[in-house]
Amino acid sequence: MNIILLGPPGAGKGTQASRLQADRGMVQLSTGDMLRDAVKAGTAVGRKAKAVMEAGALVSDDIVSGIIGDRLDAPDTAQGVIFDGYPRTAAQAASLDMLLASRGRSLDYVIELDVNEDALVERIVGRFSCATCGTNYHDRFNQPKADGVCDVCGSTSFKRRPDDNETTVRTRMAEYRAKTAPILPIYEARGLVRRVDGMADIEHVSGAIAAILGG
Repeated sequence: MNIILLGPPGAGKGTQASRLQADRGMVQLSTGDMLRDAVKAGTAVGRKAKAVMEAGALVSDDIVSGIIGDRLDAPDTAQGVIFDGYPRTAAQAASLDMLLASRGRSLDYVIELDVNEDALVERIVGRFSCATCGTNYHDRFNQPKADGVCDVCGSTSFKRRPDDNETTVRTRMAEYRAKTAPILPIYEARGLVRRVDGMADIEHVSGAIAAILGG
């Protein structure tokens, strides 16, 4: 099973990808992580990527394709992969088709976690965590039982991510729409796109994805 998982930051992609890895043995392939791993490992394509990145230039589609190809050849991808952050252009979509076909694979689904922008902003902007143990809370949906005291460790120190603000979140949403706009019509024309309510609770989203993927 090979799928593309789409959704803006905060939609729950990471959570669902982790569940698919645990439940089905699939591997999440994030281009950013793969680039860093290839550079660290010193592979041929990793060395090319390192030279480009050190020069301050953008890594070309050819280099990204080479890194994805190398990763697809690894034994742990046999149960399927989840593409995260790739492809973002029509050219990359065509390249991915070729990478998969040359390995006797094909893309099964493109699953988009559909979100309400205003509700997603509220979800992200309101979140905070214990500065000591990392337990997550939310201004509206999940306050500590005792005001200002962590339920788990009793700490009175909390923190918020500096980029969890409305301006940043809405900018991310606009970037996401701009990046997915070129590829969605390609996959919709092939009947691969499925949409899941990303605003539902985690279990519901996981169940909806499982129903799409089947046994």
